[in-house]
Order: sequence, then structure tokens, then C-alpha cells
Amino acid sequence: MAQLNEHRGTANFLVSEANGMYRSRDDGTVAAGATPGLQAGTILGKHTSTGHFVRYDPAAATGAETIAGILFEAAVGTVKRTVVVRDCEVNGAHLIYQAGADDAAKATANAALAALGIIVR
Repeated sequence: MAQLNEHRGTANFLVSEANGMYRSRDDGTVAAGATPGLQAGTILGKHTSTGHFVRYDPAAATGAETIAGILFEAAVGTVKRTVVVRDCEVNGAHLIYQAGADDAAKATANAALAALGIIVR
């Protein structure tokens, strides 16, 4: 029998958002790469030269080292997607941190998110 891998759905990480129609979200171009791309809940940085949201990478020197938001829905390729960028609460267990993130790296990322108004619970 084939194995079924189920991914988290759109906005699965959100606990609550600011009052007002979609105030916590913005649209942006996400450079997610090829399949499997990025899943909802991936922490993003913003590439300085292109302005595209990319996977957060604290070791980069391209703008990706500065947290800019969280991907609202899955993305494959370079596509227009919704990004949560401010004023909300999220479930930390459902966020996708950078590869190899330990507790200290997660705490640093959570503090950067808090600076945007995104509170990790």
C-alpha cells in the first residue's frame, strides 16, 4: 500500500488575526523553488534585489536573513501568494523554521516575529 503524506493546510498555523478585513496579511511574490516548494507556515525573509519573499535563512546575506513574514498558503515556483506580515497570533508548533533550527534559533526567530507584531504561542 502506498504511503500518504499529508501536509498542513492553508493558514493552519493561525490562532487569531487583527480585527478588520485581512489586516494581518499582504500579497507578495514568493520564490518557492521547484516541487515540493514551500508549505503554509514557512517563515520567510525578503530578497533585497528582487523583492521576492524567500525561505528565511539566518546565514544569508541577501535579505533572507531578516524575517519578513509567514507564508499563508503553499507555494511552488515563483508565484503571487498571501503572506502574514503583522498583528496576529500563531501556533509555534505549526511553523516551519529554517533547516536544523534548535531551541535557541527558534527563540531568535520568534523574537523577530514579535517585532513584526506576530506573537508565537
